[in-house]
Amino acid sequence: MATEVVLPKLGLTQEEGTIVRWIKPEGSRVAKGEPLFEVLTDKATIEVEAPASGVLLRILVPEGTTAPVATPIALIGEPGERGAAAAPPAAAPAATAASAGAAAGTVTPRDGRVRISPRARVLAASHGIDPRALRGSGPDGRIIERDVQRVVEAETRGTAAAAPARSVSAVPAAVSARLRAVIARRMTESLQSTAQLTLTTEADMVEAARLRDEVGAELERRGGVRPTYTDLIVRAAAIALRDHPRLNARWADGGARQLPDIHVGVAVALDEGLVVPVIRHTDRTALAEISAALRDLSERARTFRLAPAEMEGGTFTVTNLGMYDVDAFTPILNPPEAAILGAGRVHRRPVAVGDRVEVRPVMALSLTFDHRVVDGAPAAQFLQRVKHVLEHPYLLLLP
Repeated sequence: MATEVVLPKLGLTQEEGTIVRWIKPEGSRVAKGEPLFEVLTDKATIEVEAPASGVLLRILVPEGTTAPVATPIALIGEPGERGAAAAPPAAAPAATAASAGAAAGTVTPRDGRVRISPRARVLAASHGIDPRALRGSGPDGRIIERDVQRVVEAETRGTAAAAPARSVSAVPAAVSARLRAVIARRMTESLQSTAQLTLTTEADMVEAARLRDEVGAELERRGGVRPTYTDLIVRAAAIALRDHPRLNARWADGGARQLPDIHVGVAVALDEGLVVPVIRHTDRTALAEISAALRDLSERARTFRLAPAEMEGGTFTVTNLGMYDVDAFTPILNPPEAAILGAGRVHRRPVAVGDRVEVRPVMALSLTFDHRVVDGAPAAQFLQRVKHVLEHPYLLLLP
């Protein structure tokens, strides 16, 4: 009997997915574990392997279609097996793919599809290169990573005239629309299902700026990464969570539940929306390691190369809008977490220092928390601790 291919659940919160691309056409032979299709979840585009070996007898869910998790989307087996009687002939897949080509972000060529590997697709998207203008050097003319890399290198050398036309949108419209819808739903649910309150304070960043300049230069020399203010804030928040674990919690089963591990998520802004990759065991991660991890996660987030597991399990979130010249803002909780810390820009202004007035760099910190989980005083103590660590930043270098 034919094997059903079902839409897998690739994340704890995933309820549905959109078929971005079938890597194998109907009628082709596939091997178990071989890449079969790409699915867009609420957080990333993921390549899924075939669950069995055989012939792809029928595609039940075409490209560009959204379906619930566990929905049968294809049949794999041998011709004549049960479940294959209604399968269309092998010549039909080109028409099926063509009907949904626009949703997948490409216009189908004469043979019905753009044949491009996932790595090549990501690289092309990150540089705004239209895959339809590329000539593939892989098997059966498939576009592979080195084909895209040649174009990137040609543009770098200043031979852009020989490069293919830029696509109107480097990211498929389905990705943008779905991500926007997920963000809208989650933020609305957050405001409707929690008791949110925001506290604000201001941190004197003169010592943090000095540490970033002096120690950061040495860390960059050793590891190639200079810490940013976001890195310092993430490390400070992790230290404060260790000292004030009531903020590292969530509301579950009618009560507040403290979590044993500290996993800080960091909001990364994309043109298409917002994603929150997570740094595991952040309180046990050195500042230099946080810097390197955040660089890697942010770069891969911007090209939709994060795995679902890298965006799950967060216990607290940091969001920084300082690079946009924002002084202060009210962040919204990232459910099911109980708190989120927002940071504004570091800017110079007059500050009272003892009996003197000095112009010093300062930064606004805004802590939004779920009042069901924690009261105002413990939340204020946590925020006070973050401020203290940032104002005495050599604490960031302790284990």
